[in-house]
Amino acid sequence: MKTKYFTHPKAIVELGAKVGENTKIWAFVHILPGAEIGMNCNICDSVFIENDVKIGNNVTIKCGVQLWNGLEIHDNVFIGPNATFTNDQFPRSKQYLEEYPKTILCEGASIGANATILPGLMIGENAMIGAGSVVTRDVPQNAVVVGNPARIKGYVSSFSDKPLQQREIILDVSITPTKVPKVKLYNLPIVTDIRGQLIFSEYDKHLPFIPKRFFVVHNVPSTEVRGQHAHKNTFQFLVCLRGSVNVIVDNVEFQDELILNQANIGLYIPPLIWGIQYKYSGDAILLVLASEKYNEHEYIRNYNNYKEYIKNL
Repeated sequence: MKTKYFTHPKAIVELGAKVGENTKIWAFVHILPGAEIGMNCNICDSVFIENDVKIGNNVTIKCGVQLWNGLEIHDNVFIGPNATFTNDQFPRSKQYLEEYPKTILCEGASIGANATILPGLMIGENAMIGAGSVVTRDVPQNAVVVGNPARIKGYVSSFSDKPLQQREIILDVSITPTKVPKVKLYNLPIVTDIRGQLIFSEYDKHLPFIPKRFFVVHNVPSTEVRGQHAHKNTFQFLVCLRGSVNVIVDNVEFQDELILNQANIGLYIPPLIWGIQYKYSGDAILLVLASEKYNEHEYIRNYNNYKEYIKNL
């Protein structure tokens, strides 16, 4: 049966591989049985394509490229010579993953010669990856990225009004109890791509109260101690945006000391908990959200008075 695509006599297209009409496969290409290749593609010399690879229409793959399991290439993508794709973050000889992470090249993206793409990333529509770049994070649509690690240097013109495609972002939020009952650590959602990181929280999902006030503590000498008080009715949520801060929480019966040193970790302190913050690093920035407006009568600033207040509840 005559195929509707061109195969060079020195190419190997194994039985079971799906290849679309008018695609050209040149010398020393090896395509494994499970691969799927669309129409009107150009697969140049010395390209290897593994089983779990899907290639769209009008794709150009230049010489010396290996496409590994988990790679999905949409229509009109260009892949330059010797571009390198990876599909295992921690490769070991003779050790194989049960499922390989998905790397997706969206429609119209171009990968420059000798660029390296780490596993599990999405390269957005019409994005341009500069030659020799090492891409470690998702690239948004129309972005031009260069360097090691690759950074955005500009944007290409786009004639598409399609919204940016993004991979699914898992927003698991874990809540960890401390030694002091009702005091909890929240691991907040964090979204990471080549533009940086975005951390957020929403009331009722990640933030246990609606703030009426916030304040920021910074430029604190490391020898200084702050806090040393309790609130009668105010809930607080502490996030160290930069650097690190040690926090002591105490309800008379139990005490715990915690280190806040990640911007996606929030410490929830309900009313009637004695709190102390100290060991501020030189660059520390502590954000505090409070459920109530400032009211000096809300504070208990003497520990003995605090113990007496708790005793009489």
